[in-house]
Amino acid sequence: MSTSYLIVAAVTVAVNTAAAVADFVRAKFVLANAAELDLPAFSILPLGVLKLAGASGLALGMAGIEAVGIAAAVGLVLFFVGAVGIHVWKSVYHNIGYPGACLVLAGATLALSFS
Repeated sequence: MSTSYLIVAAVTVAVNTAAAVADFVRAKFVLANAAELDLPAFSILPLGVLKLAGASGLALGMAGIEAVGIAAAVGLVLFFVGAVGIHVWKSVYHNIGYPGACLVLAGATLALSFS
């Protein structure tokens, strides 16, 4: 495990954990974003669970269970491809930066897991 992997993975874990917490407490900006994307309010909790599962899997990968970390990185890449995709599909571009940045972080974590 390289130092760059550990740094990028740690940032990815922190960002996804914070996002999951925002989902769990139903932060106003989360509710507003979901409404703007026509996502039902009941979908926020499962999306938060997926983010936290990805963060947890990456943490396990950093702790030495590399296969779980790789699987979590793949899951987060797919999750954020979907998030960016729904922003594009719904033509909601003003806040596409967050899922785009998370996609880059997850992709970098995945790529670095093989270095």
